[in-house]
Amino acid sequence: MRLLPTGEERALLRESVRGFLAAHWPVADAVRNTVDAAALGALWRGLAAQGLTELGSNPEEGGLREICIVMEELGRAACPAPVLAAALCNLVRTVGDDGDAGLFTALQAGRMRPAFWFGALDGDASAGALRWDAGRVSGTLRFVDGAANATHLLIALDAPSALAVVDCAASGVAMTATRALGADGQSEVTLDAALARLIALPPQRLAGLALVARLARLARAHGAARRAFEMAVDYAKERQQFGKPIGSFQAVQHKLANCLIALEGVRLTLHHAAAQHDLEAPGWRYFASTALAFGTGALRRVSLETHHAFGAIGYAEEHEAPRHFRRTHLDTLGGGGVRAARAEVAEQIFARAGAALPRFDLGAAGNAFRDEVRAWLAANWSGARKAAFDAQPFGQREFDPSFARDIGSTGWIGLTWPGESGGQARSPLEQIAFIEEMERAEAPRIGASIQSTALMLFGTPAQRTRYLPEILAGEAMHGMGYSEPDAGSDLASLRTSAVRDGDEWVINGQKIWTTTYWGKYMFLAARTDAAAKPAHAGISMFIVPMDTPGISVKPSATMYDGTFANIFYDKVRVPADALLGQENGGWKVLTSALATERGLVGGGIVIKVAHAFELLCAEIRAATLDGKPMQDDALVRDRVALLAAEIEVGRQLMLCCAELAKDGPTPPEYGAISKVFSGELMERFGEAALELLGLRAALSQGASGNLANGKFEQGLRHSLMWVISIGTNEIQRSLIAQRGLGLPR
Repeated sequence: MRLLPTGEERALLRESVRGFLAAHWPVADAVRNTVDAAALGALWRGLAAQGLTELGSNPEEGGLREICIVMEELGRAACPAPVLAAALCNLVRTVGDDGDAGLFTALQAGRMRPAFWFGALDGDASAGALRWDAGRVSGTLRFVDGAANATHLLIALDAPSALAVVDCAASGVAMTATRALGADGQSEVTLDAALARLIALPPQRLAGLALVARLARLARAHGAARRAFEMAVDYAKERQQFGKPIGSFQAVQHKLANCLIALEGVRLTLHHAAAQHDLEAPGWRYFASTALAFGTGALRRVSLETHHAFGAIGYAEEHEAPRHFRRTHLDTLGGGGVRAARAEVAEQIFARAGAALPRFDLGAAGNAFRDEVRAWLAANWSGARKAAFDAQPFGQREFDPSFARDIGSTGWIGLTWPGESGGQARSPLEQIAFIEEMERAEAPRIGASIQSTALMLFGTPAQRTRYLPEILAGEAMHGMGYSEPDAGSDLASLRTSAVRDGDEWVINGQKIWTTTYWGKYMFLAARTDAAAKPAHAGISMFIVPMDTPGISVKPSATMYDGTFANIFYDKVRVPADALLGQENGGWKVLTSALATERGLVGGGIVIKVAHAFELLCAEIRAATLDGKPMQDDALVRDRVALLAAEIEVGRQLMLCCAELAKDGPTPPEYGAISKVFSGELMERFGEAALELLGLRAALSQGASGNLANGKFEQGLRHSLMWVISIGTNEIQRSLIAQRGLGLPR
């Protein structure tokens, strides 16, 4: 494996490039300097002095990740410097063809300014065509970025498979500037028997180079879109309408929250794909294609929404926003755009036998634990036992006491708990491995993660000694008694009361939509100070045994075949030590535990979607449409590819939450980003599965001819819960806007 720069070194690279561009390519002069050959030449020499013309020349010092970082910074600065073309030249040289050493020396010194054109590999039929004949090239090249200031053109040929190097000053080379999206910067190049030198490249290597270029252009578009978005956020904090900042309006907050979710999806998938390239992982092309399939459309939507937030001020050409709008669109339309990316994703999915999605590398410990869990489930959750479980209605498949106790014997319920609490202190990546394998095996849920977290954070030694071993052994489930008729997302308005009476608390009130009402205990939020201001300051948390006198439960069937209950508490008496945490300190207990849970919820949802997606792909592979294989239908392939790309975003958000959790609870705004995206992805997946598979997929469990035991249609019905549970997505968007972006309440 290559020894590559660390994350800290990449952060320093970003900081250095941003600082250099701020000093040498100021925002005020960016548009004018784009068509100023002298300014571009001076900038290029300065970038060469910074070593940026050497990107890609030495894999041990960096690779595509570093190229993408620099491209993002060029996008932010609206700078057209040909860093990408230079990096591509260097990558060509690293495959073993030194070519003209003087040419590369001139490149790295800043005297050579290259421009690239990928022709038939571009994915756009209108990009032009080229003929090679006895050392000369003829034809028309369109949409050549940076050609007007280039000293050399590097042109991809498919026959022979090679790059043709053409001196722009040579005879037979003519250039015409072309405006695109109302701006200069691209050219149409006409070649008439122009002399060229060939650098031979295998077809696969040439295609890989084109994919690298597309990913790097996505990075530049991401930099441009994020810069415009950050400006829009700042503008929303300052712009006053109706007597207050527009950033305080929910419509603006949710618009900008959606933009942040999309940008984070692009950032994570882009840099993961670049890392896979640098590590020479066999699946890097899949990750690159999914990043492009999501990012090309997502960034353009962000660009549009940014302008909506700016309003009329964004129309003005002296404003930065128009240049970022153009950059974002031009870079995401090239290379065949979203159509080509989705076609590549679909090809890789349906060419792969078995699992439709590549497994993540979760590190040595995570991968080994994944294998261990898979083997345990194959031995303990298979055959007649699993078949009998699967034959039950969904409402009876949410929990299985015997399975919970069996898992309890492994200690895995506490796999991330610290050792002093009886846990195994495993990493978040090992937790992901566990959740993945449980979902693939379609095993019932276990544990009480919110409650166990709260106990470890706020419980007394006696409480931890009493309750944690039961949870760890799989012997006790805890419900969550939060929501009330007038306090759903607005939990601070809850009215259920707890009044101290000697050595007891007396609880009165009603809770609704409680799912684990059949558990041994209820994790109950109650008001202990009716006069507290703000209202959440008067809430306390209790652990209430569900067999306590005065509790009455009225179950209700849900539309997804599960159940929840209305629970009434009538003079319910619990001992003083039922209080968890400080009196009137329940809000901290509740929110701290929920923050941890939200960091996991999004990951759990996307793992469910990923498993259902693989079932969907299996059905598509086996199906026909109009007498032809269904997997060959263009619309089917496009829809499947979009789902795959969005699943990749959800998986990257999950991994990011896991990374953040290494140092403590995932920041609530980031857990919210993961939860919002994955919950709504589950809805989109459910709709898509039924549209693709037709009415058979709508047949429920037990119906003759149903697909996957009714999993597709039941999954759609169940998806509605995930956009509401643990805080509705609308409330989560407000949290993202206010906590993540700093917008005013």
